[in-house]
Amino acid sequence: MAADSEPESEVFEITDFTTASEWERFISKIEEVLNDWKLIGISSGKPLEKGVYTTGVWEEKSDEISFADFKFSVTHHYLVQEPGDRDGREEGVEDALPLPMQDLLCMNNDFPPRAHCLVRWYGLREFVVIAPAANNDAVLSESKCNLLLSSVSIALGNTGCQVPLFVQIHQKWRRMYVGECQGPGVRTDFEMVHLRKVPSQYTHLSGLLDVFKSKIGCPLTPLPPVSMAIRLTYVLQDWQQYFWPQQPPDIDALVGGEVGGLEFGKLPFGACEDPISELHLATTWPHLTEGIIVDNDVYSDLDPIQAPQWSVRVRKADNPQCLLGDFLNEFFKLCRRKESTDEILGRSAFEEDGKEVADITHALSKLTEPAPVPIHKLSVTNMVHSAKKKIRKHRGVDESPLNNEVLNTILLFLFPDAADKLAEGFESRASTSSGSNPPPENEDYNLFSQFKSAPSDSLTYKLALCLCMINFYHGGVKGVAHLWQEFVLEMRYRWENNYLIPGLANGPPDLRCCLLHQKLQMLNCCIERKKARDEGKKGNMSDRSPGGSSGDTGKGADHSGDNLKETDKEVGKSWESWSDSEEEFFECLSDTEDLKGNGQENGKKGGTKEGNKEPVNLKPEGRLHPHGKLTLLHPGEPLYIPITQEPAPMTEDLLEEQSEVLAKLGTSAEGAHLRARMQSACLLSDMESFKAANPGCCLEDFVRWYSPRDYIEEEVVDEKGNVVIKGELSARMKIPSNMWVEAWETAKPVPARRQKRLFDDTREAEKVLHYLAVQKPADLARHLLPCIIHAAVLKVKEEVLENISSVKKIIKQIISHSSKVLRFPNPEDKKLEEIIAQIMSVEAIIARARSLKAKFGVEKCENEEEKEDLQRFVNCLLEQPEVSVLGAGRGPAGSVIHKLFVNAQRISAVPPLDEELRRSGPSDERRLNAGSVSDFPPPTGREIILRTTVPRPAPYSKPLPQRMYSVLTKEDFRLAGAFSADTTFF
Repeated sequence: MAADSEPESEVFEITDFTTASEWERFISKIEEVLNDWKLIGISSGKPLEKGVYTTGVWEEKSDEISFADFKFSVTHHYLVQEPGDRDGREEGVEDALPLPMQDLLCMNNDFPPRAHCLVRWYGLREFVVIAPAANNDAVLSESKCNLLLSSVSIALGNTGCQVPLFVQIHQKWRRMYVGECQGPGVRTDFEMVHLRKVPSQYTHLSGLLDVFKSKIGCPLTPLPPVSMAIRLTYVLQDWQQYFWPQQPPDIDALVGGEVGGLEFGKLPFGACEDPISELHLATTWPHLTEGIIVDNDVYSDLDPIQAPQWSVRVRKADNPQCLLGDFLNEFFKLCRRKESTDEILGRSAFEEDGKEVADITHALSKLTEPAPVPIHKLSVTNMVHSAKKKIRKHRGVDESPLNNEVLNTILLFLFPDAADKLAEGFESRASTSSGSNPPPENEDYNLFSQFKSAPSDSLTYKLALCLCMINFYHGGVKGVAHLWQEFVLEMRYRWENNYLIPGLANGPPDLRCCLLHQKLQMLNCCIERKKARDEGKKGNMSDRSPGGSSGDTGKGADHSGDNLKETDKEVGKSWESWSDSEEEFFECLSDTEDLKGNGQENGKKGGTKEGNKEPVNLKPEGRLHPHGKLTLLHPGEPLYIPITQEPAPMTEDLLEEQSEVLAKLGTSAEGAHLRARMQSACLLSDMESFKAANPGCCLEDFVRWYSPRDYIEEEVVDEKGNVVIKGELSARMKIPSNMWVEAWETAKPVPARRQKRLFDDTREAEKVLHYLAVQKPADLARHLLPCIIHAAVLKVKEEVLENISSVKKIIKQIISHSSKVLRFPNPEDKKLEEIIAQIMSVEAIIARARSLKAKFGVEKCENEEEKEDLQRFVNCLLEQPEVSVLGAGRGPAGSVIHKLFVNAQRISAVPPLDEELRRSGPSDERRLNAGSVSDFPPPTGREIILRTTVPRPAPYSKPLPQRMYSVLTKEDFRLAGAFSADTTFF
């Protein structure tokens, strides 16, 4: 009893045999992926058309599964077909063979030039590959291979999937696959042999046929015939008899000699080495039946000349050295340099006794302050010229990165007007551009606005080309720094001596161009203003009125000289004597107390209708010419257009600065008022000029001239019944505290020549010169890179003589890509590298086209029809992976290829001959070597596809497709077999 009351001492262990193992989970994952990709059920489709594996689109999708902790990637490769091709099959053909088995026998797409290796070996349009996910993982042991194959077989059986499944085994580089395809009562096994050393019996067709037949093991006698497709590939590597047409540029000739400095304005182009390394000729016998030809270890009928199909592909040299690409890459490397010009050329060049350094700083500070005493002795130019002498003293002529001859050639190329010593020469040449450039309306010329570079006839563009050339050939970054230093000194010299800079368009800075170009244009504007002042002419102070015509400008030049003479008499000193002082434009009207009083009085009364009478002593000043029929509203005198100041030209960085300042003023009333005052400086200047030119005028008069839309006129009937025109200001002009009204009230009658300058050219010029002087070579390269890319695109366009559609397409891509990237400041390096890579690819394609044209003798061909055929053939070679040769060995291209092989064979077989013997005609040479040398070398690759349909494994089984592919190269031998069997009773 006691024993019964004790708890059970035995514990039963319950094992749950329903728990899935890792292997079962792996199989279910494969099935899940096949279900997700809808690869279940009967596969259907039409027989494939010829060449569709090459021209069609191949796609793939991937997933990842794991067996325990070992990861596999599953990839579905398939040819994209039309929706109709993949519809379900009709009811009557349920027992039809699965599509992959039909593809095994299809002969339309043997040896596709560009496809997955399994497509080439088995001719499949769709398959799934399971491979180790990590590149260094491999399935090596036989048991693991069998386990994977079993998994694949079970998954295919469970899902009813008819798409072949392959498993990649051994190392990835071996490309070893085993696989299976299942259908209703049929199965195909995909097997593979990969050897490095080839057994001798497999080097010819008869041996391979024996292997194929023994593997099938067909019980039928006689065996059904085996169909064959054979391809022999011959490689031509020896191009010795054809010199490479591209000659490297003669560096010594770039300066002086015949070529002269013009070479600095051109970018080089072309490959320095042959961009085509090999030509592969594939000779194909597409449909042969066993017994038609003999190919064994003693004799072969496979003569390439007799092959019914020839196709050619070219192997391109890996990254051939191309001149334009090298120039662009070297220039782009400059962008990443950190050193300043001083560091590159040596700091000692600028380190001199402290007194003169202090002088420079003193001179600069004087320039930016209003000074009562004109600066004469203490000028920045004097300091710079003394610095220049010291630089040359410290750095001997031999040490200079650029020798004088190169430097002078470049400077003459950049500044052609410097050759003319006369000032007139400067004026005439500054406005003209070289005649070799495309006209401004040309599409290529206008590329600069898309690339934000500079016009192709401009100084900036030429400077970019020179710096690019110097960076490559003449001293690298040191040469660039040296030329830039000389360039900046030249700019200062021109500013000081009133010489306009050549190669720049007139007018304010063009914001479509790069910032450096805008700065040079700004400097030209300053020189122009200073020159006009110093010569006592104000031709540029023309009518800026909205209502004025182009004719007004010319009249402005006529009147301005008289006005200046009056000013000289009034002020009592010559124009030149105070041109450099701050007193050139008065800060305020402080000439005489009388004038000041009159101005204030006018300011008070000008806006009102009553009391418009002006004091007698206020004379009209600064008139340009009468404004057509308009008269002043109250005195009734003619309304005169005044001489006004031109608005200050601005570069994009100054505009940005100004907009930031205006934005920072905020939205408060005070900020808004200050912003309005800042923005109305030009308006105020024009009002003052208008008051000076039209004594007794009112705001309405000014508005009628300046903004006619703001003066509304209506026809009304007066008390006497007459129709009169009555005018009044627009609604916006009547808004309380209107900016125009406020400005009018504060404006004094001051002619333009006595106003404070809107544009201080002295200060702006010094700012530009300072900006130029502090640019590092890297900054310079960044500024000028758009110009170099622009020049490269023009060069490529110029060189495209061949009609290659891919080149035109890439050029369009480069232009659209560049216009997006270069428009923004500081584009990313990666994007710039992409643009340069695209330009290099175009250059390589053009170089390849030229190489092939030379080799195939396109230009030498006299028959026009043959010449066109050859040209078409060369173009196809560039764009297609493999090109069929029309007429095989007997067509125009075929005969050229045959000659190439014959010559190469002769050169390799015969020891070097004397020059006379080499020059003898081809018929003599043929006689010399007849019989001793074959026309073609031994084939580099032999590919054979064997196919048949036989019942397996028994005589009464269903006849099923069998296929074996063999490839034999120098160091590689592969057999890929697809053997089908009937599984209904087995």
